[in-house]
Amino acid sequence: GKNKKTGKKGQKRKLLILYEKEWFDIKAPATFQVTPNRENYWDKIWARKQVQDSLRGRCVWVSLGDLKNNADESAFRKFRLRIEDVHGQNCLTAFYGMTLSTDKLRSLVRRWQTLIEAHADVKTQDGYTLRIFCIGFTKRRVNQTRKTSYAQSSQVRQIRKK
Repeated sequence: GKNKKTGKKGQKRKLLILYEKEWFDIKAPATFQVTPNRENYWDKIWARKQVQDSLRGRCVWVSLGDLKNNADESAFRKFRLRIEDVHGQNCLTAFYGMTLSTDKLRSLVRRWQTLIEAHADVKTQDGYTLRIFCIGFTKRRVNQTRKTSYAQSSQVRQIRKK
């Protein structure tokens, strides 16, 4: 016959929450008009170190619409802010990167045209190094009858070189 199984296999354990979360306000750099209403947390149970050491270096994504007064026009730009310092309940951040939202990128790409991407490393006067990515597309001419408006590979290389 069959072996009778004893006990309940896969019984769910009840989790005891033994830690509490401490919430901090995120302050955007001074170049932006508005400070976002974002909060970051820190779990007390895991930390055997200082709060400042745990939060410092974390990155937060914030849309430009949250950082400006007119939210509708520029909500597709996402800024990455890195927590540099913690003063009391405030996390002071610095610019760490920017990208477009995926739905905006998808809306830019169309059929029957060439997509050209390039990047360049630029050094500022402050000593920071920025890697800038550019995206471009070919465009139909005014009296064009051809369905496609592709660029030749030599033209693409020439554009990337500039």
